[in-house]
Amino acid sequence: MTVTLAVAAVVVWMGTVTILIARQPDPGAPSPAALRDGLASALTAHDADALGGLLNYPGSGASDFADNYVAVLNDQGVRDVAVHLLPDDRSPTIAVVTGVAGRGQAFSYRLAVTQEEGRWTVAFTPPLP
Repeated sequence: MTVTLAVAAVVVWMGTVTILIARQPDPGAPSPAALRDGLASALTAHDADALGGLLNYPGSGASDFADNYVAVLNDQGVRDVAVHLLPDDRSPTIAVVTGVAGRGQAFSYRLAVTQEEGRWTVAFTPPLP
């Protein structure tokens, strides 16, 4: 009886895990506008979970990278973040992130924008010309 219950518990647990994994959304945003808005929101709010969901990051390291990146945003006092897509909002290849850090130092950097299977992401690598 105990063995039967243990086997049943394992089967239920495996089924639950499989369903939860299948329901995980693919990384990225469904459109360039959603990527722009989501990235700006994640960086402004210093939200590691939201940022990790928008990254084109190899393997399973997006969450760790996002946690570390948000820690730097907090340490630097980053605020007033804006994101602009280039060359246009319909088919971007670059996201330009601007904002203010510390005591008012303006900053700007570019991220590569990628699109795969209808999902838009950013990569924290220099965009190719």
